[in-house]
Amino acid sequence: MTDDELKALVASIIVTQKETSIQIQELSVSQKKTDQQLKETDRKLDKVVKMLGGIGANQGDITEDFFYNSLVMNNCLGELQFDDVTKNMEKHRGKIHEEYDIFLTNGESIAIIEVKYKAHLQDVKKLDRKFYNFKKLFPIYKDYKLYGAMASFYFNQDTKDELLEQGYFVLERCGDLIHSSKQAFLKVA
Repeated sequence: MTDDELKALVASIIVTQKETSIQIQELSVSQKKTDQQLKETDRKLDKVVKMLGGIGANQGDITEDFFYNSLVMNNCLGELQFDDVTKNMEKHRGKIHEEYDIFLTNGESIAIIEVKYKAHLQDVKKLDRKFYNFKKLFPIYKDYKLYGAMASFYFNQDTKDELLEQGYFVLERCGDLIHSSKQAFLKVA
């Protein structure tokens, strides 16, 4: 290799290094812009998540109010008449903790009602747990008949069938009214 060829090669390498250095700087600037855009996207997503959470909470509140107000006006569950309707009851006893959306009482019977905007099959297990924990949490009602129900604006058929098969009442919205379904077998504790 001649001196001139070597000088040309070194000059070429220096030019390439400068171009690479410029590209690295441009990439760094681009990465900073991308990071800023990602932070803005994260901020917007957080805002959307909060909005959606608020919508879900609002739907739950609306659903609970609808069924609570309906039961206050007509305090029957199927053919069972109740005297009192209570909303949003929470109880801790030892390691057991439950929240009951709606609680109906008369002198000999109690009904607990789990309220869902849209009922799902896994909600039946939640109602089962609350049903079986009730008398542990409220031993004062040990001699009362205990009934369970799920109230929802929408039930898919599998969920509705499972609830009825287990002997729970099913409360559905029917226009401005509620409709109560039950099977011949009724879950009583």
